[in-house]
Amino acid sequence: MTLVRRHPMALALLALVLLSALQPLPALVDAATGAPPADADLVRPTAYTALAPLSNVLDALTFLSLGRAWALLIEWALALAAWGALRRGTLRQRLGRALFGPLALAALGGAALMLPRPVPRLVTADSSLTVIDYHAHTDASHDGRPGWTAEDLAAWHEAQGFEASYVTDHNVVFRRPIEHPIRLLPGVEWSVYREHILALGPVRPIDRARYNRDARALGALFAELHHQGALGVASLPEYWLNGWDDLEGFVADSVDGFEIVNCAPKALAFSTARRGAVAQLAAARDLLVVGASDNHGWGKVTCAWNLSSPSAHGYAANHVLARSIALAQGDWEPWTAAYTQPWLMLRSLSSSERSSWVTWILVILIYRAVPRRAGDPGGIGILARSLEMFRVRGPRA
Repeated sequence: MTLVRRHPMALALLALVLLSALQPLPALVDAATGAPPADADLVRPTAYTALAPLSNVLDALTFLSLGRAWALLIEWALALAAWGALRRGTLRQRLGRALFGPLALAALGGAALMLPRPVPRLVTADSSLTVIDYHAHTDASHDGRPGWTAEDLAAWHEAQGFEASYVTDHNVVFRRPIEHPIRLLPGVEWSVYREHILALGPVRPIDRARYNRDARALGALFAELHHQGALGVASLPEYWLNGWDDLEGFVADSVDGFEIVNCAPKALAFSTARRGAVAQLAAARDLLVVGASDNHGWGKVTCAWNLSSPSAHGYAANHVLARSIALAQGDWEPWTAAYTQPWLMLRSLSSSERSSWVTWILVILIYRAVPRRAGDPGGIGILARSLEMFRVRGPRA
């Protein structure tokens, strides 16, 4: 009982880690069906698993939709500030603790965007499939990370198991094919009349003004792309936010496919129900469905991969695999993020990650629980005995 009274947070976290195993969430699923893939899996580097509490938290922050990200940051910042301010101590101590919590949370968010770290890698048992990304950016895009080169983009993809990626900078045709460490393929993301259209393949510059007047003018873009020998794919979140009531119009205009997963924070709010409706439409009309990292140089992990079959066409040509925690973003209200995102993270842990969490919690708990020697400062815990030898003692009387 003394242990429970003195360390309730550590024990509560331990209980949540263990209880979440009773409602496991697959780390990776087929985005169209929701089923775990039979021929692909995520391989986690040893360092990733050894540091699982940090790795998983940074991934969970990366896979927040925009609304849920703001809600989580605000709610946790207020809670940490209140917890620090209400603890016993001098006014200066309470103010310092009240500021430390939100600042530490902001630092954690920055680490999710920028900190170099090991990341999971997709592996597949079928060598005939190509692991590909259909939507990614360099610093040629107006919102790309400064200095984010094509070589950086290729290395980012290779670390996560991709073998190829289209480079789809905003309104800038990619003209620097790269073969190593992965193939970077030509593409562009055209911004035309309230929509973003991925042009994939041998694309050439266009006069965007011709396709930017109205929906009818937009529809003519697909014929131009086909004339160039390229594919036209409707991108998220634009077709969901601006063209949802006329998806059949895209089909009539000869769109080649739709994104059903996009890892950008704005696009992660796309719900499972709407994703299923697009997949059903695509299957009925034999259209391509794709997933996209939509990488702009920020963040270290992707939420989606594509298994592309060069021998197939249309709907059967590609399978989208995605992190289940990312797909769940559109199914929860933003205000619930403070507690649902941690719970989704814990539910999606692999057995090795869960073991790492338990180990870290127990090590820290033991460290904090072992009584210190008389006169040692608080917080030393189990290190008290080893630090005793360094204490400077005065001369005997």
